[in-house]
Amino acid sequence: MTHWFSTTIIDTGRLPLFAMMVAFTLAFAFIRISTRLIRAEVSWWPGNVAPGGLHIHHVVFGLVMMLASGLGFVALANYETPVANCILAAVFGVGSALVLDEFALVLHLRDVYWSEEGRASVDAVFVAFAISVLFVLGVHPLGLAEGDLERGGAAVLAADIGFLILQYALAFVTLVKGKVWTGLVGLFFPPLLMVGAIRLGRPQSPWARWRYRDRPTKQISAQRRESRYRMPVTHAKIRVQEILAGRFELQSRK
Repeated sequence: MTHWFSTTIIDTGRLPLFAMMVAFTLAFAFIRISTRLIRAEVSWWPGNVAPGGLHIHHVVFGLVMMLASGLGFVALANYETPVANCILAAVFGVGSALVLDEFALVLHLRDVYWSEEGRASVDAVFVAFAISVLFVLGVHPLGLAEGDLERGGAAVLAADIGFLILQYALAFVTLVKGKVWTGLVGLFFPPLLMVGAIRLGRPQSPWARWRYRDRPTKQISAQRRESRYRMPVTHAKIRVQEILAGRFELQSRK
């Protein structure tokens, strides 16, 4: 394990990414435990930060941490500061977790933390964590890696650019079909984009509204697929979300 960590993470310069991922995970776990304790009205837990009666959501602290760490990265861009880079990356990871944990609040501009809409925050955290893990492991989006667009001559460069344009187009079609996870993961594993772009769109997706309105057979097939395959996966995802983040659909405030 030590050899793997040294060769895969440290020697490749991914230690700041690893620090960000670990800090992100720990911060999300902490803030979810905190909000659940607050919701349960545990007497010994400090509770919300509310100076003068004003409830300051943790997204505010997250924004400050992201801005401060970003400024630090810019200020140190021309210097060799490996330790500072890891510290700043960890601060950025903590700030990102605090912001994404209240992603639904920012999206809806109202406190939907424990409502059904609040699941969007957990989805955002899952997506961010998955992408962070892939980057830490050295998996790059759309096949891009160090030197990819520099090798070979003009013909190779043109082929690379054409391939990237094709991948972007497939990713766009997949996302418009409502397959968010397939589209995002497909950016790192392109064959998934082919599958997502070819298969039927989800019945409530923009693609279905544009393309299936005058094609009832397609819409019915999409609804059948949604009920048979998608709904069981969605229910399983909700159970995992509620195990990790607490039970939703209760219209109470933190």
